[in-house]
Amino acid sequence: MPKIPVAKLEPGMKLAKPVTAKNGMVMLGEGTELSETWIERIRDMDIASIFVEGPPVQALPKEEALANLETRFAKVDGKPYMNLIKKITKEHIEGLYE
Repeated sequence: MPKIPVAKLEPGMKLAKPVTAKNGMVMLGEGTELSETWIERIRDMDIASIFVEGPPVQALPKEEALANLETRFAKVDGKPYMNLIKKITKEHIEGLYE
């Protein structure tokens, strides 16, 4: 479930979590399909971002995430337990981009 800035909301998206007012009152429930009208009301509420249904959006490209992993583990290359942790982490990163 990605957290989307309000400026990037589009009609047809569905809420993964309720939208609440500053006093905690639920304004739109989970599962609500957004329309132009709802999007405008959310913007009027001065909300920065909301959670919508769908796969999470990754902040880094896959290649950059894997390069960062290599950099972080460079000093411990060849240590069996660290290699295992690196392998598991690499598999996890690759799974995020499928």
